[in-house]
Amino acid sequence: QVQLVEFGGGLVQPGGSLSLSCVGSGRIFSIYHMGWYRQAPGKERELVAGITNGGTANYADFAKGRFTISRDNTKNAVYLQMNSLKPDDAAVYYCNAEVVQSPGWAYVEVWGQGTPVTVSS
Repeated sequence: QVQLVEFGGGLVQPGGSLSLSCVGSGRIFSIYHMGWYRQAPGKERELVAGITNGGTANYADFAKGRFTISRDNTKNAVYLQMNSLKPDDAAVYYCNAEVVQSPGWAYVEVWGQGTPVTVSS
C-alpha cells in the first residue's frame, strides 16, 4: 500500500522557524494534490496549505506570508517551511496526498500519522 511519513516536528520558541517534510512510499504511480493540515487539541482539523502536482500553492489565511509549501515529485515529497511561529500554530501537523497507484486508477486519499509542533518559550 501507500504510506506517508512526516518529519520535522518539535519544540520551537515563538518567532522561530520549523521545517516539515513528508515522504510517500509504496505503490505510487503519481500524486495529484498534496497538502498540510493541522489539528490543535479540541479543534477540528484544518487546511494549512496545499499544492498541485504542477506546483500551484494555496494557503489558509493564517499561513499566508509565514508558511511556504513546496514539493518534489521525483521523491513523492511535500515540505512546509514555517516561519514566525506563534503559540496558536501549535498542533499536530498532518500530510495528505491524492495518490494514483496505477495508470487509469482513481486516486486514493492518504494521510500521514502526524507530527506534533509545539510553540512555547
